[in-house]
Amino acid sequence: MRGFHLKKTGLLRTIIVAAAFATATCRVCFADEYEDTLANMQSEEQQTQEMISNLEKQTQATKDSINLLQEQRKATQSNVNQLQGRSDALRSEIEGYSGKLDELDSEIEETENRMSELSAQIVSLNEELADIRQTKAEKESLLKRRIKSVYEKGGSNGMARMIFDAASLKDVLNRYEYLNAIVRYDRQKITELKELEEQITAKVAEVEEKEEEINAYQEDLDDKYTQLEDLTDEVQGKLDLTNSSISAEAGKLKDFDAQLVNLDKAMKSLGSQTAAAQAKLAQQIAARLAMKKEDTSGSYAASGSELEWLAATIQAEAGGESYTGKLGVGSVIMNRVKSSAFPNDIKSVITQNMQFASYRSGKVELIIANGPNSTCVSAAQEVLNGARVGDYLFFMTKYYADYYGIAEYTMIGNHAFFYKWVTKAKEEAAPVESSSEESAGEETPSQESEETPPQEDEETSSQETSEEENQDEGGEEEENEDGDSEE
Repeated sequence: MRGFHLKKTGLLRTIIVAAAFATATCRVCFADEYEDTLANMQSEEQQTQEMISNLEKQTQATKDSINLLQEQRKATQSNVNQLQGRSDALRSEIEGYSGKLDELDSEIEETENRMSELSAQIVSLNEELADIRQTKAEKESLLKRRIKSVYEKGGSNGMARMIFDAASLKDVLNRYEYLNAIVRYDRQKITELKELEEQITAKVAEVEEKEEEINAYQEDLDDKYTQLEDLTDEVQGKLDLTNSSISAEAGKLKDFDAQLVNLDKAMKSLGSQTAAAQAKLAQQIAARLAMKKEDTSGSYAASGSELEWLAATIQAEAGGESYTGKLGVGSVIMNRVKSSAFPNDIKSVITQNMQFASYRSGKVELIIANGPNSTCVSAAQEVLNGARVGDYLFFMTKYYADYYGIAEYTMIGNHAFFYKWVTKAKEEAAPVESSSEESAGEETPSQESEETPPQEDEETSSQETSEEENQDEGGEEEENEDGDSEE
């Protein structure tokens, strides 16, 4: 019996040892499986983060292209405005020349009337000249015949014969006086012919003067007309060239507008892709954290700078919230510092990429520059000392919590706080709200109730909106690549 009992005891020991070995082996297997699963999950998270990083680079490159095009378009528009001003000035100049041409037409009409008068005078002078020449010719003919008859011919009609035939001295004297009278008459006729010749010369000179006057008028008018036509043609050429430049620049503006439209579409597309990738990352981190909940309680030995950063972020995100709401935002930041899923210091958590919209907008640093208020400093010190209002890792407005279908959250003031980013199926798509806070996308989650962060430029707002729609409030941006939205 004793031998049997010993055998039975040995068998029992063997079974116990085997069971212990099997248990240990099983634990090792489960531990290995857990580590492998965790490693795979972290690897997937890393891939998603790389995807988000690439999308952000593309987004920044697109934003830079938009800014460049905006500047080029602005310069082109300025050029168009200058060209348009030049075109208007050239049109005014042409109108001025047209006015001068109209004045010149009036001068031309007056000149043509004057030329008509001069032409009539010239015709009249030519007629007078013709009459004088005819009279002169006739008198010259008569004088020649008389001279030939009286002085050249002899006989009974000759002058010497008349004297020699005189009967007495008295008769001689009478005949001599008669002959002298004839000579004086002939001399007078010769003088008249000379006067007629002088009149002809004067009339010819007058006609020539009138003709020169007409020619001068015509040349002056032709010069003025040609000069104005040349100036008009020159200005018209400048105007045509300017209008052509305006047309070319206007074409550039259309091209810029078309490119900007395409880039805006690309921004929206990149924003949507980034949002989807951030949501995916948030779910991946949430799944990993769900495997083993971490203890994020306890105090934190912060430097003066870290206290200031924490207080400023609490003020930026929850300045208008209750003291509990401020503690809630501080709790999220400190829970992240304590979590393995986030950076392990306060500033790194706050400045983590795509997390706190208040930091991205510059609001946090502005508050630091002016100094956070005492209430927010007090709330910051409380959470540093270990006070927590929950183990939350995320917060956002209720609108966005419902929009993303967060399964469970706790409302503190205007913010929805939660630990894990676990979503439920939506019954219907939520409409995009028009309020400035909600339209800010991911920034909305990180905005505080009392203030709205500065808005982005028109050209970048679509991108920022898309990205920010993926973030939780204050560091818990919903779908941030950093994991704000992860859990």
